[in-house]
Amino acid sequence: MSIASQRTPLTPPASEPNAPDAAPASGNPRTWRADLLVAAVSLLTAGWVTGALWADPAHRASGVNSGDQAFFEWLLSYGAYAITHGVDPLFTHLLNVPDGVNLAVNTSITVYAVVFAPLTILAGPTATFLAILTLNLALSAFAWYRLFSRHLGAAPWAAAVGGLFCGFAPAMISHANAHLNWTAQWVIPLIIGRCLLLIRRGRPVRDGAILGLLIAVCFSIAAEALFFTALALGVFTLAWALSRRTETRALLRPALTGLGTAALIAGALLAYPLWLHFLGPQGYHGTGFDPKVHNEDLAAYAAWPERSLAGALGLNAKLAANPTEENSFFGAPLLLLIIVGLVLLWRRADRAHRATLRALAIVAGVFIVLSLGPELRWLGRLTGTPMPEALVGGLPIFNAALPSRLALIVAPVFGLLLAWLGTALTRPETATGNPRPLPGPRWVWVAAFAVALVPLVPTQLLARDRVPVPHFFAEGTWRQYVADGGTVVPVPITNDLVPDGQRWQAAALADAAGGGKGVFRLPAGFFLGPGGPNGTGRIGPIPRPTQTLLEEVAKTGTVPPIGDTERAALREDLRYWQGSIVVLADDVHGAHWPTYQPALLQTMTALLGAPERVDDVWLWRVPN
Repeated sequence: MSIASQRTPLTPPASEPNAPDAAPASGNPRTWRADLLVAAVSLLTAGWVTGALWADPAHRASGVNSGDQAFFEWLLSYGAYAITHGVDPLFTHLLNVPDGVNLAVNTSITVYAVVFAPLTILAGPTATFLAILTLNLALSAFAWYRLFSRHLGAAPWAAAVGGLFCGFAPAMISHANAHLNWTAQWVIPLIIGRCLLLIRRGRPVRDGAILGLLIAVCFSIAAEALFFTALALGVFTLAWALSRRTETRALLRPALTGLGTAALIAGALLAYPLWLHFLGPQGYHGTGFDPKVHNEDLAAYAAWPERSLAGALGLNAKLAANPTEENSFFGAPLLLLIIVGLVLLWRRADRAHRATLRALAIVAGVFIVLSLGPELRWLGRLTGTPMPEALVGGLPIFNAALPSRLALIVAPVFGLLLAWLGTALTRPETATGNPRPLPGPRWVWVAAFAVALVPLVPTQLLARDRVPVPHFFAEGTWRQYVADGGTVVPVPITNDLVPDGQRWQAAALADAAGGGKGVFRLPAGFFLGPGGPNGTGRIGPIPRPTQTLLEEVAKTGTVPPIGDTERAALREDLRYWQGSIVVLADDVHGAHWPTYQPALLQTMTALLGAPERVDDVWLWRVPN
């Protein structure tokens, strides 16, 4: 797991303080001014992208992925509850009664839940969600800038261009539609930078220990991203080592020492999460999502994304599985700039830097091809052409990753090449080892950068209205009707399409974390668990009859005939869920389609009789 230098061996001599791999002096005022400027631009841009959500957090949610937002808000509340009550943060019976949920096989974001617990308790999970989302984007851009400028020899302004591109790349904006895991890219450049320090200075044990801690943090936030990073660094290292055998032998000992230390530290910290992940209850093997649906369209690499200036002009192409998975969408001008820039950098590079460029090109090529999934898709249609991912997609760990997300590795490669290309315009001897500048007037290159990058400038995320949590739950009225640990049965039953019940429970968990009394359990829920085909996972448990019935009513507004069969099924389901009360709010949030609350009220009245009006909800008590 190592990254090569640009034009010198991986460990520049101490007598070369200005070698491209050496970090600038930390006390340099110009360096700090550049850092502050990039940090400010990153934060302002992140605030702009998430601005529609910040405008009214209590009443707004992701316009295209409010279900995932509700899930992450629940995770933040549960994490705060877990640390204040000393319960297992990675397994809970509060969801999916009576079986529970293995959070280690979900995107549990444990580190975030713990670190931001005070904010969750003070301001609620929605405010915490928005704070983390905004910081994720800003910190990712800044972290990539720091990696490029401190460790990979890019000029500050060029590193800023590359870092901002990585932090606000089309895939990052797409996943900002509620994915706190995939937008936490800031940890990846920290891991890469620590790998570089392992082999550049004589403290492999110390640097290895820090690397192990970073690996544990990354696993707890985005295990899939950690896997992709390790795979990419492995491909890079192999490609570079085959070109630089002499340097590889010299670096082998510190690398193995550091990586061994990292493995010990990470292994100790992740022993329990890894056991739960691979061997624990309510686990699964493989996501259960169809890789021929969640594969990248080859044409998408030259297309523009929806939430961009090009998209605002109607130039985007709908080639993603959904708006949250625009994992490439770089646009044809940027692809052309990257190809031309790579060729010119190669021609002007010395042997050491060529090894690095070759390895980067191989990484990008491998991940582009793998992202296409088991069958080539072109302009929205499967072509029948088999692809290499079919050979590895069924392997352990690979089967838990969506092929299209492998394209996320390509953006940082492009960002680094942009940083080096920009550096070659002003400091060619640093970027290429060749004192001659790139061919052509500088204004032509500036124009090329503008044509490639300006269309990708992000626009604001879409937001939609979302009613607050009912007063019945927000103010704790539910405690008068449900004993601590009793089960509230929401109407409709909670899943990714109708997530309100999980939001109600998140409010109760945050309140309990701050000193409130008691929590309630929920049937089903939005999570990944067993039950998919051939031992794979699925979203939520296999639906019981009442869940299927109520979801259909919520979606269609059609009240079906209700007879003894439906009433008996409901009684059996309530026994299975150990239900205490059944609750219907005045407004039912549908994550992807409108809902019909009056039809649900009519259906439940036919099933259980007339409800009670309590506070701002309709309530049915379940007989003992």
